[in-house]
Amino acid sequence: MSVYVMAGVNIDNAAAYEEYGQRAQVSLVEHNVKVLAVSDAPVNLEGTNPYQRYVLLEFPDQAAVDAWYASKTYQDAIPFRRANARTGFLVAVPGLG
Repeated sequence: MSVYVMAGVNIDNAAAYEEYGQRAQVSLVEHNVKVLAVSDAPVNLEGTNPYQRYVLLEFPDQAAVDAWYASKTYQDAIPFRRANARTGFLVAVPGLG
């Protein structure tokens, strides 16, 4: 069953955040992750929108999520995200059947 990783992020230093983006992209390619959406212009349908960027990734299962997140490539990218952005949420959600 597919598992989706969703994130809401506010970027504080766009130029420096690029290093995270490049490193994270390498990790996604290494783990054959399907990028479903990345948006800096989400359409707000209800409530307030507290995040600048939303990301939606698809993995074949939770084990694939865990392997990607724990990978050296992604772990090496994380400090660049944390230094230049505020991640409001990063969650893994199982798909339906």
